Amino acid sequence: MATGLLRFTKSAIILLCLLAICLFAIRACESQRGKPLRLWHTYVPTEQHADALDKMDWQQYLQAEETIFQDIKQQVTNKLEAKDRVADNRYYEGSPIYPEKFTTDWNRSYIMKPQGEIKGAVVLLHGLTDSPYSLRHTARRYVAHGYVAVAIRLPAHGTVPAGLSDVTWEDWMAATRLAVREARRLAGPGKPLHLVGFSNGGALALKYSLDALEDKQLSRADKIILISPMIGITRFARFAGFAALPAILPPFAKAAWLSILPEFNPFKYNSFPINGARQSHRLTTVLQQQIQRLANEQKLGGLPPVLTFQSVVDFTVSTRAIVSAFYALLPANGSELVLFDLNRATRFGLLLRPSSTAAVRRYLNSTPRAFRSSVITNVSNTSNQVEARVVEAGSSTESIEPLDLSWPQGVYSLSHVALPFPLSDGLYGLNPDPAENYGVQLGNTATRGERNVLVISLDAILRMSSNPFFPYMIQRIEENI
Repeated sequence: MATGLLRFTKSAIILLCLLAICLFAIRACESQRGKPLRLWHTYVPTEQHADALDKMDWQQYLQAEETIFQDIKQQVTNKLEAKDRVADNRYYEGSPIYPEKFTTDWNRSYIMKPQGEIKGAVVLLHGLTDSPYSLRHTARRYVAHGYVAVAIRLPAHGTVPAGLSDVTWEDWMAATRLAVREARRLAGPGKPLHLVGFSNGGALALKYSLDALEDKQLSRADKIILISPMIGITRFARFAGFAALPAILPPFAKAAWLSILPEFNPFKYNSFPINGARQSHRLTTVLQQQIQRLANEQKLGGLPPVLTFQSVVDFTVSTRAIVSAFYALLPANGSELVLFDLNRATRFGLLLRPSSTAAVRRYLNSTPRAFRSSVITNVSNTSNQVEARVVEAGSSTESIEPLDLSWPQGVYSLSHVALPFPLSDGLYGLNPDPAENYGVQLGNTATRGERNVLVISLDAILRMSSNPFFPYMIQRIEENI
């Protein structure tokens, strides 16, 4: 019997090895498709890592950042081949989207200060593949209320996509701690401190606040604002590291990338290395474990109130995880979840997936809850006008708050990337402000025409990139300032 079991075990191991070899070969061959790697995919700038970041101050970080951008200019911009010196390449100095030609290069860390007395401080943390550009509108509103705004460029962002191949989530956390140290220094003791995090930055803001519950050396925030927070992501990211294994062989270097695309966005990467997905998965795994542990220890009561804004449909992060892995575990501490529903008055509503139209009921399926919930949804199934349907913490009664806002014609939902941008945003807005010129307008690109004409994919164009309900969102944020 033992001999038979041993033979079965050996056979199973051999079979698994053969399967692994087949998968390795398939992934290696598949990676050879598509566009070749360019300089911005192969040059990895030298960023500071966690140990060094924890010893740095803001000025030292800015000096290191300046060195990185100088290196990018020398090693990428100045070495571009003739075929890469084109208008739709952000790394070409003659391109209208070359970031350094703008009045402000929003790829870099920045601090905005109010005119008069500093009444508090806010730290703003952008998302994965993103840059400090994404939260500039929110930063300005804080500054208008007397807050100093500290927006850090997280390591491996704002430069070249290859940077994300040599970074860990621990580096991002160290940069978050650095930004909070600077915010506290500028505001002084006793002043309010807010954290605002978008997407991956939302995970970092929440992780920092959980760490501050356990480490008295960390400054505690008074309010946390999360926008499309990355508390949970797709299961594929768990296996992303395996997909990159063929890249250990130089001919298959492209296997280290999930996507290789033209870089036509001045403030966000289009290409995406697998390590970026892997680090986000590592971060969300640790975050969920810490939330659960502190909930079991009944320590989440010390967390400051959390106000979260989330589209009920989100291709990038898990809306379900925001509710089940975080909000459902919170005690009553004044937190609120705002969900932006689908446009239920759209004329092609029959084309919407049933799972999407029923999402709100799935996520908020029981009352009373320990948190306040607000659902921004149509007044009726025949009207584009929206209202807020509110259920207070501890209540099962829904109240209606009228809003002077409506869905734009032809828009059936928001998206992960849309929330922090008003319709007037110069780059992503549906109705971009003509005074803002970033060389391209990605939010109102025409989507009618022949296929294989544009350098951008139709999926990217169709994805809503600005928020018609931004006035409501920013008003709710300002109520907490």
